Amino acid sequence: MSTTTTKTPSNPAPWKSAFLSHLDKMDSPEFVLSTLHPATTSTSSSSAPTPYLPRARFCIFRGFWAELPENKHNTAPRNPHVYASDLPTFTTDVRMLKVPEVFATSSGAATETGGASAQGPEERGQSRGSGGGGPVEAVWWVKDVMTQWRVRGQAFVVGEDIDEDGAGTSGVRTVKSEVGARMRVVEGMEGKEGEWSWGKELTGHFGNISPGMRGSFRAPPPGRPTSEAYDDQNLKPGMKVEDLHDSYARRNFRVVIIEPEEVEQLDLSDPATARRQYYSFEKSTGNWKHEELWP
Repeated sequence: MSTTTTKTPSNPAPWKSAFLSHLDKMDSPEFVLSTLHPATTSTSSSSAPTPYLPRARFCIFRGFWAELPENKHNTAPRNPHVYASDLPTFTTDVRMLKVPEVFATSSGAATETGGASAQGPEERGQSRGSGGGGPVEAVWWVKDVMTQWRVRGQAFVVGEDIDEDGAGTSGVRTVKSEVGARMRVVEGMEGKEGEWSWGKELTGHFGNISPGMRGSFRAPPPGRPTSEAYDDQNLKPGMKVEDLHDSYARRNFRVVIIEPEEVEQLDLSDPATARRQYYSFEKSTGNWKHEELWP
């Protein structure tokens, strides 16, 4: 993780408006998320010539951090609209491999997760809480406008420990420092920062998903053999969870925040005018640099 001090952006990213207008054209804002998986933990690739192997899966965009999408079915108390950001989010289960992957590939992996050999829920250390910072890439294909969006950056995980009293763990401090630096105060809301809560935003995301989706966080352990014993009294497939503070579901629920460093918009709608718009974030200024490239 870079030690360069990040200047908080004063304006929305120049690509954000077009990005959102394109996602509005999708039936579901699904994207492919790629992470790096420590090769030493792969049973099928023990002789891999590189320390990391790629992993990709589909996820669903859940809005930008601090800009929780409106949902009339969500009964969770909402934060006041104090902050805005250009940080895409998605939700996941801490038991999924993508969580320890963004911890194991972060600059603090040696101390946070025990290094690249960490795997499985029992060995993940601080990956059970907030933290991370490993590299990710997210790709959307918007067929209606024949445009591909690619976002590269670091991923940070928000867990239930995010609002613990005191300074919190090193992971909590990392999230609040790195993500907080990219959260700008909305005009007219200056001085109201203390009314905004990380924990309330986390619960808001939990409330924004359906009861069936919430129930998936009380499903049997993902990726484990069905022949293995597990807590079948509290973890069952196909459950629906109405309680926004269900202890079993919330224990596994996470919001992941992508902190973009590079964004590409590849317009293939007309071969004669196809272009790639490339944006890179400059930490020292809090501004985005833009270049137009050939596709």
